[in-house]
Amino acid sequence: MRTKIRPASLGDIDSIVEIENSTNLMPWTKAQFISSMEVGHYSTVLEYDEAIIGFAIYSPVIPESHLLNIAIDPAYHRKGLGDKLLKHVILQNKVIGVKVITLEVRVSNLIAINLYEKNGFYKDAIRQNYYSGPEKEDALLMSLKI
Repeated sequence: MRTKIRPASLGDIDSIVEIENSTNLMPWTKAQFISSMEVGHYSTVLEYDEAIIGFAIYSPVIPESHLLNIAIDPAYHRKGLGDKLLKHVILQNKVIGVKVITLEVRVSNLIAINLYEKNGFYKDAIRQNYYSGPEKEDALLMSLKI
């Protein structure tokens, strides 16, 4: 599978929003993605044959970085692409001098939790009722020292 990871641009927003809507119970809006880029969050996309099939957004404030959002198009799940994208994000953070990456993940998202643990993230704490929506859900706080 030929894939490419590159910085995201505003022209990628529609594809990113489409993936977000298909993977997130409470998806970010198009305006939130645009705002994220405008404030300087790092945005990366994963392409397969020039089609965007994944994205990651993180906010480094050295020596820390916060992984804000990461997703792979459901049609491409279980092919190791989430792992590839996460490894890229970790490497990019390391290159710019980040020492710790943090994130929140729904406690019910066992696939993501397993991916993070496989890449060295540790479970740090639970933030109760962090996620809103029809049913509130706790967030698992995780971190990786790099």
